Amino acid sequence: MTEILMAEIPMTETIEIGELQITITRKGIKNVHLSVHPPDGRVTMAAPIATRIEVARAYAISKLGWIRAQQQKLASQSRESPRQFLSRESHYLWGLQRLMRVQHQDTKPYVALDHKHIVLTVRPGTTAQKRGELMHEWHKSLLHQAVPPLIKKWEPIVQVKVNAYFLQRMKTKWGSCNHRAGNIRLNTELVKKPKDLLEYVIVHEMAHLREPTHSKRFVAILDRHYPAWREARAELNELPLGAEMW
Repeated sequence: MTEILMAEIPMTETIEIGELQITITRKGIKNVHLSVHPPDGRVTMAAPIATRIEVARAYAISKLGWIRAQQQKLASQSRESPRQFLSRESHYLWGLQRLMRVQHQDTKPYVALDHKHIVLTVRPGTTAQKRGELMHEWHKSLLHQAVPPLIKKWEPIVQVKVNAYFLQRMKTKWGSCNHRAGNIRLNTELVKKPKDLLEYVIVHEMAHLREPTHSKRFVAILDRHYPAWREARAELNELPLGAEMW
């Protein structure tokens, strides 16, 4: 009987409420999760497998006010203009704006900090794409210095073991985790944010190693070990978004 029921209900459907479209995906979960995604406010819903479409629609209608508020917040959030990695261009680093200085030398390219400047040394004729790749690798090197001490600090507090962490560009998330493998992933854009916000994301993902969903148990873990998490989340979501993320 269960197999027939599951076969009769599509795993993914789209509903329309006025001009709003919501993609519904049915999964082996207990509760409904509604999400509004940057940059354009796309709305998705994850629902238990047996959820009827009319029930999903009624739930979405009850959350229309919240959906509109989240979409408005995304629409008003500032974004960085596209970067060309040129001299006098401003770049965020650990929450502070720094000016870039580009030096052309026939030597191995590298990036360094010089007081308030980010100094990018490249060979003559290096393209903007290549300069961007060099900056991204430098960003990762900074994160590789900052992340391990934070993981080590929080493992005994959260009472989890992080088997590995990974850094990558992520379009819609600041972090994610693989609960079964004990791994976490972090968005390389975090190098542009204040270090305490990097710490919040790490703690958030480590808490997911104990509780995979955003359940009451998960919230209780954060409340106990990182009581300022709501303020950190709000600050992170109000800071400028990276142009390249979208």
